[in-house]
Amino acid sequence: MPRQTFTAPEAARALGISVDTLRRWDRDGRIKVERDAANRRVVPAAEVERLRGPAGDETISARNRFRGVIRSVEVDGLLARVEIDVTEPARVVAIVTRESVEELALKPGASAAGVVKATSVMVER
Repeated sequence: MPRQTFTAPEAARALGISVDTLRRWDRDGRIKVERDAANRRVVPAAEVERLRGPAGDETISARNRFRGVIRSVEVDGLLARVEIDVTEPARVVAIVTRESVEELALKPGASAAGVVKATSVMVER
């Protein structure tokens, strides 16, 4: 039987966001959560799927995609270093252009994915 609910940390990992962001989304009404007997947030699986979007929605072709939360963005001249804490037990670091950071509105705490293809790491939101 498919899973019906996720704990707040599980839902945050599945969505590639921090638990703090999930709490903020709950307060803002962006995500529908329930409460268990101990008054902890429980997220219905259907809500996680709604926020993830349809499968195959990615706009680029790449085999290795690591969803996570941006830990830091360091801009220096034309380049920027973006560090992502991925939901898998790893961390992805990408060197991208300043223009990309600005265009994607990358900042610590935002959801993002490191996409690995050949020797390049790209960042998407």
